[in-house]
Amino acid sequence: MAQMDNPTAQAALEMPGTNGSPEIPVDLEAIGRWLHTLGLVGTEAIVNPRLLAGGTQNIVLRFACDGREMVLRHPPAKPRPNSNTLLTREIRVLSALEGSAVPHPRLVAGCTDLSVIGAVFYVMEAVDGFNPTLALPPAVEADPAVRHRMGLEMMDALAALSRVDHVAAGLSDFGKLDGFLERQVGRWASELESYARFEGWDGPAALGDVTAVGDWLAANCPRAMQPGIIHGDYHVGNGIFAEDGTLRAVVDWEMATLGDPLVDLGRILLSWPDGGEARPYTMRVSRLDGFPTRAEMIDRYAERSGRDLSDLPWFEVLACYKLGLIFEGSHARAQAGLADPATGERLHRSAVALLDEARRIIARA
Repeated sequence: MAQMDNPTAQAALEMPGTNGSPEIPVDLEAIGRWLHTLGLVGTEAIVNPRLLAGGTQNIVLRFACDGREMVLRHPPAKPRPNSNTLLTREIRVLSALEGSAVPHPRLVAGCTDLSVIGAVFYVMEAVDGFNPTLALPPAVEADPAVRHRMGLEMMDALAALSRVDHVAAGLSDFGKLDGFLERQVGRWASELESYARFEGWDGPAALGDVTAVGDWLAANCPRAMQPGIIHGDYHVGNGIFAEDGTLRAVVDWEMATLGDPLVDLGRILLSWPDGGEARPYTMRVSRLDGFPTRAEMIDRYAERSGRDLSDLPWFEVLACYKLGLIFEGSHARAQAGLADPATGERLHRSAVALLDEARRIIARA
């Protein structure tokens, strides 16, 4: 059984470090000057900086300045080729969500001027709370009603995101809507084919009949969609909760784009337990009982979003297909000696489980 939701939340475990220490690979003095120059703080001094564990794709750092608790998101120490582009997109979507009903970290300011610290970054208000994939507070661990509320809050936030008018929010060019659903199979099939460049990869045979899954998706693609903003990695590990179960913020927006918001619904459902029972790929939370059933989650989203969910099995299969092929990429890199072998093998098992689940959904559909 695989449990793989990876949190990237500012309420994650804090790691020790001080300004100028090797644990904090960013120029905090320059960031303090930048905030002060913008008139956002009355002092340049950044105090109590600490890295937040959980985020693997970016540096996530909490600090205080002029009495305000803030969080910095910055590309990793070894940035990816598209790191600056992804951070720029996060800045745009967080700015666009200002004033909406979607719980999200409030953007303080974003910087795309590479002369400041050599990379795109942004600063947001800190959100206090807990990430359930790291640990449940004792009060939450003891109360199934709180866990039930957490699940419904995830659906309410997702429904609120689906109602945001992306054009009015200034995001009309944030993604390519034409042919969005039709492009999905080819996009991820090409990704799988690209793994052949990793010497030593066993190939796709161990995943079962991947082509049949792609063919089913292509043949049953929904004929129309109601476009909107997609978070891109919507799961409980990207939520910050209060101890009463309230969802205070959805975090980690680097994969956000435009498309069919039901993509996010399919993503969270693939990792959601059913009546406390684990599934082939289940969110990493210490207690699964008490959370809403999948049927409750679906009904809540339908009620709050007003969307037609008759094609939901298609989006569930797509979620399994996409994430399974992403995980297999890590396996291929590991077999080529470019990633940790144990992690690669674990993700391969997850990929197999996800594609098996896709075939079960197809059989039922």
